[in-house]
Amino acid sequence: MKAQRAHTRFGERERFMLALILPAVLILISFQIVPILIGANASFRVYPLFNPTRTWVGLKNYISVLTDPLFYATVLPNTFVFMVSSVLGGLAAGMGLAVMLNRRFRGARAVRTIILLPLMIAPVVAAIMITWMFNDQFGIVNVVMQALGFEPIVWFLYRWTSMAIVVMTDIWLWTPWFAIILLAGLQSLPPEPREAAMIDGAGPWLIFWKVTLPLLRPVLLVCIVIRSIDAFRVFDIVWVITKGEPARSTEVFSIYAYKQAMVYLNFDLGAAAAIIGAFIIMIVGGLLYWGLGRALDVSRG
Repeated sequence: MKAQRAHTRFGERERFMLALILPAVLILISFQIVPILIGANASFRVYPLFNPTRTWVGLKNYISVLTDPLFYATVLPNTFVFMVSSVLGGLAAGMGLAVMLNRRFRGARAVRTIILLPLMIAPVVAAIMITWMFNDQFGIVNVVMQALGFEPIVWFLYRWTSMAIVVMTDIWLWTPWFAIILLAGLQSLPPEPREAAMIDGAGPWLIFWKVTLPLLRPVLLVCIVIRSIDAFRVFDIVWVITKGEPARSTEVFSIYAYKQAMVYLNFDLGAAAAIIGAFIIMIVGGLLYWGLGRALDVSRG
């Protein structure tokens, strides 16, 4: 009877489906699960790459990372400043573009195509372009400033100018993504609430704040949560533009973990930092999802 039930549960169709997903599962286990387990194991041991004794030390590496002044006073603030600034900036710019593109005008398709161009550029290529533009010797930004009568600025000499350039680059790259998602949300909204508000004499701004935004909250929830998680783990543009400099003042979480493991060869500390970052983003993502979901439920009520 048990054999018959198992045969019934996994018929030819089910076995075929399992065969189709098996390669993906094997790849996931080999290149995701196994490295995570190896890193988690190394985070509890003395595991410098130049002399991996692999002695069990428990939570010592985690304590070392959490008590590192660079980590809690620079890296985490930089990471959260970057995440909040990038998400809010991209969301605001994307919303503006989505509202503009939601209207009918001549050349709308051409404008949409132009706006989507940043999505076609690899982040590393965009970061290299921005680095050249803000170069203090031959960058076009300083050339324009000098032509306007201003003194040139060594942009990458200071922490906050360097961080502002990184944030600006990320906003520029991700604004089209926000615009696409929000435009799809705007075009899916029912016209009746807007028409009723117009009949009642509401102006464009009042309609936007009181009608459009509340109806868009589910879309905003998805955008903010997904983009926040992605921004927390940013690596490529920060590494290309600043590499965490000057004096490691622009390091974010991913740069810190990478330098610990691959530059200073402290694989144990790098693995511990990676695990800590994973827990932090899980908590942040859960809080964002819960808070925004609660706000959505209140608005519906």
